[in-house]
Amino acid sequence: MSFDVFPGETLGVIGESGSGKSTVSRAVAQLVEPTAGKVWFRGQSVFDLSMTQRREMRRHIQMVFQDPHSALDPRMTIWQSVCEPQRVQRVGCTADQREHALQLLERVGLTESHAKRYPHELSGGQKQRVSIARALSLQPDLMLCDEPVSALDVALQADIMNLFAELQAEFGLAYLFITHDLSVVAHIADRIGVMYLGQFMELGSIDEIIDHPAHPYTDALIKAQPVALPSYLRTNERVHLQGDIPSPIDPPSGCRFRTRCPYAEDRCSAEVPEWREVSPGHWVACHFAGQIQLGASNSGRTSVGS
Repeated sequence: MSFDVFPGETLGVIGESGSGKSTVSRAVAQLVEPTAGKVWFRGQSVFDLSMTQRREMRRHIQMVFQDPHSALDPRMTIWQSVCEPQRVQRVGCTADQREHALQLLERVGLTESHAKRYPHELSGGQKQRVSIARALSLQPDLMLCDEPVSALDVALQADIMNLFAELQAEFGLAYLFITHDLSVVAHIADRIGVMYLGQFMELGSIDEIIDHPAHPYTDALIKAQPVALPSYLRTNERVHLQGDIPSPIDPPSGCRFRTRCPYAEDRCSAEVPEWREVSPGHWVACHFAGQIQLGASNSGRTSVGS
């Protein structure tokens, strides 16, 4: 798989559990080293750098993890956790680090009284705000968001998503935003990549993907999205995919989605689909893209905030 994240944009990545979304984000964050391929940042291959150069580059790539409860050290106060990246990178003196941490906590909606507490004294939404403040402490250019709202209830999801949008506008951040919830990614993303079993099935603008899906897997994800309407008013029928996602250790031959695809033919098992551009900026890996009729009447645009 190959993709770019441009300055100031949000690239959303969606897919089922086990499709490899988190592994991609961890490879970009240099937490795991890919067995093949390269990760480039500002024209440099990050895994070809020395440890000193890699440490410096890590300042510009920060991550917000899925579980806010395990992301914070229970032995450290909140302000110590937010100061920690600055201390590790030797940015400023202790007083400056503390002042900067308090400013960031205030920016994400917390107060100085929160800074003196320990993680167990905060709610899940407050802990995720702390994680966001900590990720911002080194003024990164790229933030990797690995399902950052999936552990929160719907009301808190809306607040956190709106906070992400505000921070992006304020600091010019780029996001690689990973989620399994189409309504979440539709709210924040500029482009979206649909991932299945370690590969992109489709990639394009959010409007193009949702309104004109070219891959059967994308169509199935869109139609699986809940719609807040009585059943007699719904115009779409859900696509029921048979079976579970195959093992990534031994993926199917040809198209990896063919074992669950309702449109699969013999060609799908014999040939790997070409990654091709079906319209400007809209890429898909399917032999029959444009030939099969995919009706995405469920737009997936359920809002999580305003």
